[in-house]
Amino acid sequence: MSKILDDIALELRNNKKKVQLIYAFNGTGKTRISRKFKELISPKLEDDTEYSGELKHKKILYYSSFTEDLFYWDNDLEYDSKIKLKIHKNSFTDWVFIEQGLEDTVTRIFQHYTNEKLTPNFNEEYTFQNEYGDNITIPAYSEIVFSYARGDDAFQENIKISKGEESNFVWSVFYSLFEQVISELNIAEIKNRSTDKFNNLEYVFIDDPVSSLDENHFIELAIDIAQLIQSSESNLKFIITTHNPLFYNVLHNEFRRENSISYRLEKINYDDFILSKQESDSPFAYQVYLKNQLEDLFKEEVLAEKLKELIKKVISKDKEEKIERLFTNGLTQEELEEFHKEFPEFNDLYVIKTYFKKENKKVFYKVKFFKDKEIDDCKVEKYHFNFIRNILEKVSTFLGYYEFKELLPKSNENNPELYNKRIESYTNRRVNFGSHSKHSGEEMPFVNSNDKRVLKFLVTYLSESKDVNKIFKFKPRYIKFAFLNINEG
Repeated sequence: MSKILDDIALELRNNKKKVQLIYAFNGTGKTRISRKFKELISPKLEDDTEYSGELKHKKILYYSSFTEDLFYWDNDLEYDSKIKLKIHKNSFTDWVFIEQGLEDTVTRIFQHYTNEKLTPNFNEEYTFQNEYGDNITIPAYSEIVFSYARGDDAFQENIKISKGEESNFVWSVFYSLFEQVISELNIAEIKNRSTDKFNNLEYVFIDDPVSSLDENHFIELAIDIAQLIQSSESNLKFIITTHNPLFYNVLHNEFRRENSISYRLEKINYDDFILSKQESDSPFAYQVYLKNQLEDLFKEEVLAEKLKELIKKVISKDKEEKIERLFTNGLTQEELEEFHKEFPEFNDLYVIKTYFKKENKKVFYKVKFFKDKEIDDCKVEKYHFNFIRNILEKVSTFLGYYEFKELLPKSNENNPELYNKRIESYTNRRVNFGSHSKHSGEEMPFVNSNDKRVLKFLVTYLSESKDVNKIFKFKPRYIKFAFLNINEG
C-alpha cells in the first residue's frame, strides 16, 4: 500500500527500533524523507536553518548533501594567492573546531579514507585590508587550505582537492562530532558529562554518506558507522538512508535484528511511495562478495608474456598463437580442452574462466591466469579481518552455534594438537582484532606476515568447509589449472 512522505516520516518516528536502515535508488526521495522527518522531530523555528542556533536545543543531528553546502571554495585570488575551502558560520563546525579543538581528529579520519599525504590546514584568526582600506577580520577555523606531501620533506601547497575528497572531508568533520555525541551520551549521569549540548538529542539521521570511496573503504566506512552506533548506550536512535547496495548490505548484516529494521523505499509517483521491510538476511549476497575480495588479496595475474616464460622448451608458433588468442579473442570449448592438454607447465597456476562472446553459433571463453602472491606483497589491512568475521558469524548463527569460533576447524590429520592450538589461541584472536575502532591514535593499519597467513588459511577454508557451503555454496574463485573442469561454463 502506497503512502505519502509525511506518513512514512511518521512511521519512522513511531518505530521503537534503535536503528532504521533504508535502501532506495537515487531520485526516489531519500533526501525528501529526511527533510520531512527532521521537520516532524524539530519543526523549523523562525530564522532557524539547518546548522544555526545552539546545539543544545537540537533534537536531531543531521547529515546530508545540505551539510556539504556549509563549505564552499574561494577561487578569487585578487587579495590572496591561496585556494581556500571556506566555511559558512554555523554551530556544527564551531563546536567541532573552536569549542572542542577536534582538527587533529578530523585530519586523521580524512587521511584514513583518502590519502595520508593529503593534509588540511586550518587558519588562525587574521586581519587584512580590503580595497576600501577597511580592516576585515577572518575568524579562526573558517578557512582550510590543503597541502600534499611529495616526499623528501617537500609539500605542494594550496591545492584544490577533488569533489570526492571534499565530500570525504565534510564527512570527517561530521563523523568527529558523531563520535563525541556517542561518547558524551554514554555517560548516564547528566551532571558528569563534559557538555550539556547533546542532552536533548533524540535522533541521528545520516542521508547517503560518502559515496566516492573505493569499494574496500566503503565497506570499512559502513563497518565503522555500525560499530560506533552499536557502542551507543543511550536512548539515541539512528536512521540511515543509502542508494548503494553494498553499503546497505554491510549495515544490514552488522546490526542485530532485535535492535534494527531494514527497509526498501520505492517510488510509485511523485507523491506516492512504498516502504517495505527487508526480510532477507543477505539482500545482496554480499558475503560472497566479501569472500571474493579476500581471495583477490592473495593472487596476482600472470599475463601472456609471463606464461610464455614458464614454457622451458622453445615454444611453437601454434602454441604462441593460442596463448595470444586466449587473451585477445578467446577460445572455443573444444580449443580450451586442447589448450588444457597442451600446457602442463601451467598446472600450478590458478585460473578464472569467463564467457567472452558468441560468434557464428560458437561460444568463446577467456581464461585469466593467476599465481599466489608472496605473502609479504599481499596488501592485507586490519579491516579485512572484519570481512572474515562477518562471514563466519553469519554462518555460525544459521547453524545454531553460540560463537563463530565453534565453526573453525578443530583438527588436522598431520598434527591435530598444533593445529588446534594455532586456530583456537591465535586465529580466533586475530579474527577479532580488526573489529575495533579504526580511528584510535594508537592503532596502525600494518598487518604482519603471520597474520596474513592466518587470514589466507581462513579464506581457503571458506571454500572447502562443508558446513559453510551448506549455506552460501561458496566455490573457489580461483581454480588450479590442473583440476579445471573444462566443460564447466
